[in-house]
Amino acid sequence: MTDETHRHGDEELCEAGLDLYARALRKGHVTGAAAATTPCLIDIGLLHPAVDDLNRLEPVAPTVALQRLLRVSEDRIANERRRGQRLADVFEPLMRIGTHAAASEGAAALRILSSKERTSQAIAEAMAEARDELLAIQPYDPHLTRRPDIHEAAMERDQAFLDRGARIRALYQHTVRHAPYARARYEQLTGDVEARTLDEITERLIIVDRTVAFIPASADRTLALEVRHPALVAYFINTFDRLWHLATPMHPQAVRQPTLNGITPRQRAIAALLIEGHTDNVIAERLGMNVRTARVHIAKLAATLGSESRAQLGYLIGQSGILDQKPDRAD
Repeated sequence: MTDETHRHGDEELCEAGLDLYARALRKGHVTGAAAATTPCLIDIGLLHPAVDDLNRLEPVAPTVALQRLLRVSEDRIANERRRGQRLADVFEPLMRIGTHAAASEGAAALRILSSKERTSQAIAEAMAEARDELLAIQPYDPHLTRRPDIHEAAMERDQAFLDRGARIRALYQHTVRHAPYARARYEQLTGDVEARTLDEITERLIIVDRTVAFIPASADRTLALEVRHPALVAYFINTFDRLWHLATPMHPQAVRQPTLNGITPRQRAIAALLIEGHTDNVIAERLGMNVRTARVHIAKLAATLGSESRAQLGYLIGQSGILDQKPDRAD
């Protein structure tokens, strides 16, 4: 009986088969009994019966065997290629239908943008096709303030957008009102552009023509999410509109932020965060300022309220009622 474990493809030989084939090459033949346990050698034509003795098996020359096996392999590859072409011919018209459907679904899908450069490119592409409106929430980013090349590219993009008759509405934190780069930006832009500020804003949000939105997809903002789902875009627009109506105008006509009993709006924002127990670093990050500036404002707030310690400051803020009173917002 033959050993079924040796029945395998001709692209590989078992160790026993190789040993027997090598022995047949050295001796010029092997017995049929010796080859009974390695039927693979006969199956793929490496051994054949001798003309004068059917019980003796002679080896085929390795060069001849190799060429025959290579032709078999090439024929198999050619057959697979023909099969692949037939499948391609069948699926090609179906793929056109699928591409159209995918494009329709993609218009309402989410897409991850894998870098800041790719995000900027996607925003620029969306604005190049837009004609109506850009809504933007721009939190403070110290990295961007040190990159004039980024500002120049954004200025060119925004001005081209405005030149087509579109409008820009942008929300910033109050700290930006005194930033030189922000003033220069809006002094240079011409067209229907308006900016307002708040103590705290959300993460970055860009909405183009009320059809596509861009939001961060990672804490370091290296990844972004492009959103084209109508319901999500509508939600972002509603969020922006609510913040816009609460914000203080900065451009084109800046409105002075009102004080309340000698406490500035920024100090009131700091006081609210102090009451919540936040550290100086967290307060600075939330309000878009460096920690030294935050500590200066905390010191001024303490001096105004007559506080001599951090613990007393929290108590005096609560007793003063400054967080309960809402000054009228100039609009």
